[in-house]
Formats: sequence, structure tokens, C-alpha cells
Amino acid sequence: MQVLCLVWGILAVLGMFVAFFPCLGALNWINIPFSLIGLILSIIVVATTREPRKGAAVAGLVLCAIAVLLGGLRLIMGGGIF
Repeated sequence: MQVLCLVWGILAVLGMFVAFFPCLGALNWINIPFSLIGLILSIIVVATTREPRKGAAVAGLVLCAIAVLLGGLRLIMGGGIF
């Protein structure tokens, strides 16, 4: 599950970078819910994992959080959210 969270976070950040290009900002409307699902999944995995090594899940958590925050900021700056 930790690897899934990491891959999900990487895909969310890649989607965020694609949505930064001009005329592709509307992709954030798809990427933000995708990132939120990954964020929730990562929180669940971090909270329920008893292993001392949770690095991949924490990395996925951070990547998804960055994608949500910067994607939302991009929508606000681009006029997608008033």
C-alpha cells in the first residue's frame, strides 16, 4: 500500500505540472480530486501501518498535499475559482 501511495503522489504532481501550462489549467479540476483521494489514502496508510518504515506513504502524503495546494492556487490565480 505504501508504494501505491507513492505512485499516486507522483502521478498527482505530474498532473499538476501539466496543468501549469497555459490553456491546460482546467486539468486541475480533475487533478485536485485525484490528489485528494490519494491524500486520504495516504493518511489511512500512515495511520494504520505498524512498520517503523513509513517513508513511501509519507512521501505520497506530502506529494498529494503539494498537488492539492499548488493546483488550488493555480485555479485561484487563473480565475477558475472566484
